Amino acid sequence: MTPRDLLAWNVRKLRVKRGLSQERLALEAQLERVSISQLERKQVNLGIDSLGKIAAVLECKIFELLIEPQNGEEAPVNLPRGRKR
Repeated sequence: MTPRDLLAWNVRKLRVKRGLSQERLALEAQLERVSISQLERKQVNLGIDSLGKIAAVLECKIFELLIEPQNGEEAPVNLPRGRKR
């Protein structure tokens, strides 16, 4: 996997694990929602400061955003669509 692939994989995995939508992650990290979406779709490279903000919201270290998935680990899936009640 490329670093961009790893970043997309881990951001989505940690975001979903914590039950955060892309919109909520962006809001708490003080970034645009489209930036999170593009990051998870491997379409943008964010700066180190933005990655630091994302890591802080996801309660992880920046290096954890680049960890290789374990063999056989399933790709992270998105949260169900729609707003929470």
